[in-house]
Amino acid sequence: MPHSITLITTIAAAFGLALLFGVIAVRLKLPALVGYLLAGIAIGPFTPGFVADVELSGQLAEIGVMLLMFGVGLHFSLDDLLAVRRIALPGAVAQIATATLMGAAVSWFWGWSLGAGLVFGLALSVASTVVLLKALEARGALDTPNGRIAVGWLVVEDLVMVLVLVLLPPLARWLDTDASVATDDPNLLQTLGVTLGRIALFVALMLVVGRRLFPWLLWQVARTGSRELFTLCVIAAAVGIAYGSAQLFGVSFALGAFFAGMVLRESELSHRAADESLPLRDAFAVLFFVSVGMLFDPRMLIEEPLRVIIVVAIIVLGKSLAAFIIVVASRYPLNTALVVSASLAQIGEFSFILAALGVSLKVLPPEAQSLILAGALISIALNPFVFRCIEPLQQSILKRSRLARRMAHTDDPLAELPYDLDQGRLTAHVVLVGLGRVGRQAHARLRAQGQSVVVAEQDRDRVETLREANEPAVLGDASDPVVLVQAHVARAAVLIVTVRDTFKARQMIETARALNPAIRTIVRADNEEEASLLRREHADAVFIAEEELGVAMANAAPQRAANSGAHAP
Repeated sequence: MPHSITLITTIAAAFGLALLFGVIAVRLKLPALVGYLLAGIAIGPFTPGFVADVELSGQLAEIGVMLLMFGVGLHFSLDDLLAVRRIALPGAVAQIATATLMGAAVSWFWGWSLGAGLVFGLALSVASTVVLLKALEARGALDTPNGRIAVGWLVVEDLVMVLVLVLLPPLARWLDTDASVATDDPNLLQTLGVTLGRIALFVALMLVVGRRLFPWLLWQVARTGSRELFTLCVIAAAVGIAYGSAQLFGVSFALGAFFAGMVLRESELSHRAADESLPLRDAFAVLFFVSVGMLFDPRMLIEEPLRVIIVVAIIVLGKSLAAFIIVVASRYPLNTALVVSASLAQIGEFSFILAALGVSLKVLPPEAQSLILAGALISIALNPFVFRCIEPLQQSILKRSRLARRMAHTDDPLAELPYDLDQGRLTAHVVLVGLGRVGRQAHARLRAQGQSVVVAEQDRDRVETLREANEPAVLGDASDPVVLVQAHVARAAVLIVTVRDTFKARQMIETARALNPAIRTIVRADNEEEASLLRREHADAVFIAEEELGVAMANAAPQRAANSGAHAP
């Protein structure tokens, strides 16, 4: 019986060409995702030869977005999101407003309507979470303070875009003269109230019911001992919750999958769930980039080069500069401002959805959608290079700008210990660098033992929390000697470095030894190669997580055996 093989053909062509172009890109010292985008252009409807099914590719890419956001939720708890709310919430809203105004101003110059300008600006204002996650994961920065701020910022942007997508149809009659395409509901406030209520209900159900139900379900499936069923449960939860949330509550697939990951994070099996879903997440993420390339018409680069340059400038320079100013004005470190700016220097999935909706409502002209796609393609391709510029740009700014150096050594009260702090707590104390999961455990144990501890941490909210609890803490990057000086490392007995950055750990050891030759230094490493390097830097003790876990398990076995023997008849 004849049957359609469109799906198989699309997947085979997408994966095959993505592999080919990806390898070529890597050989040319370019990011692999550039090859994936070129593969999409090659099989898209705007280039000669084979044309893949654009609609199917879009749906496959949507699955990739779901799985990737699900993975983010598995690593990003509600506590992490609330921890960065002070910068992520106002920062994202202010940056969206700034980018929207820039897009609207440019579109007004081009002769578009006010409504078209607002939708166009909004489409340029929201960055792609998929692209950001790939960039942070490639640099091992997803679980860093800067990574959490960047992800939290984009989560807020996604929430704003959900509201925009729901409210755009009823707003169409006010944004454009063609009201025939708008909804019949004229009550905007009522629509807004219903939308917010549905989202609030979804979040409440996930946090109250989902946090108990889905981890329990995952555990029940794990008890069967079947790896296949466990993987199936993880994928079914990610895709099922995402689909159900979109159908029942009107939220996006991506946001639904994100909350699915957050609730499953409550399970003790969350790390295994992340590992099991990783291959599928990577595969479908490739399809996302291929689908973006398929939507791009290369003729836009020839027919409207100036407009394309302006759009790319707004995305890569304009809104990134706005985010940089916002973060710096919030008194966060220069490095945090640069990381957040680089994270926002691209657009992606929500921009495509918003552009398509705007065109369908006849609020946005068709050429606007082509410009948005061109801006997305170019900005996504440039984003890895933007991230690579962070370190040299930071050094250049500090070298050339007296103001930047003054900001780096700011009079921020959190950058120095309080003057009225008991000086007895600053002698023979422990300087603890980093208050992540490992740092929190070490801090709690040391304080329980009555040991005085001074924490050096880059996360402003964590430092403020410690200060409120009357615990000594200094805000800043401890690889900067000034931060260790403020932590009184010269009078400390021990330096404990819990951050996962060998290069910075070496700088901290060097500074501590120079100021206090007798200090004992304890650091962590991810592998034996890093451990050997740190030992050569005169670290007194280096701990590798896997080795310490193995030692602890081996030490526990004889104790258990001895206890069992003692109770034997």
